[in-house]
Amino acid sequence: MTAMTSRPEPAPDALGDVDLADPLLHARHDLGPLWRRLRTEAPVHWQPESGTRPGFWVISRHADVVAVLNDNQTFTSERGNVLDTLLAGGDSAAGKMLAVTDGGPHKALRSALLKPFSPRALDVVVDSVRRGTRALVKEAVARGTVDFAADVAAHIPLAAICDLLGVPLADRRQIIELTSSALSSADGVPTEEATWSSRNGLLFYFSELAAARREKPLDDVISLLVTKEIDGRPLSHEEIVFNCYSIIMGGHETTRFAMVGGVQALMERPEQWRALKTGQVSTASAVEEVLRWTTPALHSGRTATQDVFLGGQFVEEGDIVTAWMASANGDERVFDRPDMFDLARTPNKHLSFAHGSHFCLGAFLARAELAALLESLCDLVAVAEPAGAPGRVFSNFLSGFSSLPVTLVPEGRQAT
Repeated sequence: MTAMTSRPEPAPDALGDVDLADPLLHARHDLGPLWRRLRTEAPVHWQPESGTRPGFWVISRHADVVAVLNDNQTFTSERGNVLDTLLAGGDSAAGKMLAVTDGGPHKALRSALLKPFSPRALDVVVDSVRRGTRALVKEAVARGTVDFAADVAAHIPLAAICDLLGVPLADRRQIIELTSSALSSADGVPTEEATWSSRNGLLFYFSELAAARREKPLDDVISLLVTKEIDGRPLSHEEIVFNCYSIIMGGHETTRFAMVGGVQALMERPEQWRALKTGQVSTASAVEEVLRWTTPALHSGRTATQDVFLGGQFVEEGDIVTAWMASANGDERVFDRPDMFDLARTPNKHLSFAHGSHFCLGAFLARAELAALLESLCDLVAVAEPAGAPGRVFSNFLSGFSSLPVTLVPEGRQAT
């Protein structure tokens, strides 16, 4: 596989000139050297205030990121877990949505959701994912040239998570459009108006769907939430809607970006594609490296609940603390030659699914979806070639390609 690359510019040299809250920084710059410098010189770095926007701590080393994510008593997610939300004053879903709930309420809500996301419960869904993925790749190969991001990757995780939630087929195009613009943009820095419109659109959609499930429950996750009791009480309508929003966002965008970034990485490194295709490396190992390499969720945000020393710095109660998995997954203290895309990498202690009590609920499903894609590509594609420059998403939370034009050469036909 060979790739046409759109090489990002180097990040600014001076740490004082870097604003990690700026989506343009992540879309246009290679932050690898910046992360290395932060890990070496300022592993717990203070991003200063900017205008009316508060400052925040930037945690870049693997060990410190693990420590923050593992301690929800000192670093709570209950005021928000995304930088933009924290900078805006907090998350309205705090205490109602799994991702922004800690302690006993988090444990009870997570327990309610564990069953439908368990490997045994997902057997039927995973079989459907394999069949659907193979059909999508087969169709893309028949077309020859496609936008891999829009025509293939967008549909695989969406189909699986919509099946789980019981979203009708006719509504799924709308869901793609809303999820794609709720936390990022393909057309420049996302505006507050556009992101809020998309988020509210998703909330309104799931509010209506939840109301329909109250009238007539089916065999899906929304019906489970509607009928489930936690601590002796039913979930409120808000709790159901917020958690549907969280599931659709967590289950679609991040896996899509991992898929697209994985294909781009394979096109740039034909020796890795050959190793995968010939079975020199296992699909399971390849999935883990794709997850590490792409790190679709850049950070996880927390708020300090008390004064604490971290990495030699005094973090005050109420400070915003951002743990950057994008940096931790390249930490040379943990990964040998982290700047190399190595499908045979072992061990691979990446943090792409976060860590601790907020470890991604859908990790098993995401891995199954990535495995299904890699297996279908190996079976049906001889080589993938670039068909245009890729486009990057604009976001300070999500990382990946919004478009990836490729030509898929089928088995038995020579590449040009």
